[in-house]
Amino acid sequence: MRIALVINTESGSVGGVTPEAIRERIAAAGIEALGEADRGASLPARIAAAVAEPGIDAVVVAGGDGTVACAAAALVGRGTPLGILPLGTMNLLARDLGLPLDLDGAIANLAQGVPRPIDVGDVNGRIFVINSVLGMAARVARHREAHRERRAVRTLLRWALGMLRHLGRYPRLTVTGLIDGRARRLRGRLIAVVVGDYVERPGHVLLRAPIDAGQLTLYVLANLSVWRSLRLAVGFALGDWRRLPDVERLPVGDLSIASRRRALLVMNDGEVLLIPAPLHYRIRRHALTVIVPPLATSRRFADESADA
Repeated sequence: MRIALVINTESGSVGGVTPEAIRERIAAAGIEALGEADRGASLPARIAAAVAEPGIDAVVVAGGDGTVACAAAALVGRGTPLGILPLGTMNLLARDLGLPLDLDGAIANLAQGVPRPIDVGDVNGRIFVINSVLGMAARVARHREAHRERRAVRTLLRWALGMLRHLGRYPRLTVTGLIDGRARRLRGRLIAVVVGDYVERPGHVLLRAPIDAGQLTLYVLANLSVWRSLRLAVGFALGDWRRLPDVERLPVGDLSIASRRRALLVMNDGEVLLIPAPLHYRIRRHALTVIVPPLATSRRFADESADA
């Protein structure tokens, strides 16, 4: 197996493992990983170079959800499989796919796994693999990025306390949604468009299924006060949150979101973007191929699709 490998690290190690150690383990598994011409380039440039490599069996990325999302956007519609070494904090897509979360298991999956096409979302030509969020979450993420450069504990603590104090006072986002041809007003603290849908299972927070059935799901959270956020968190832990009174859930095939604003702040897979309105959402079915475990994952996809 011959792969183009991109390891996303700024500090010289990922998840406590050096890039050199990752390459050594990949080689020990009998996989040839091509070297990068310019490891100092930006992540999108490095991924673009990997995608352009001729004669490869897969593009493999080592990193967190942002790295995976960047690689997925570059590979949509190309047919080249994406291999994931999930070395981030959440590893959301890896969990959805049932991938091993340990490095050795993830490397073994590259050699033993099978390609599986999955769906991705598209908003005004921008790809997302998990969700696209409007409202308070996008604002919070923007503030988090602004404070990230100042890493003093006091600064981060002040930011976190400020978010909690003003949680219930963030203005509601009011937009007009055209949902499968029918117009309606959407008003909430948070509006999310999800590829597939979330399933409710105790201990599994924001696990999605199915993610290959050509479906988007719209969530509107009317209120996000401290108390309601805590109640929602408990619902996540217990696997019983979609029926809470502040949560509205709508399966959608075609969705447009209009606003009086010229552009809306959107968080796609954790990346905050300012996208011109109106926002046109669509599903791109089976547009991304990912290397997944061969047998167990197929059974799990079927079980979770039934649960959903």
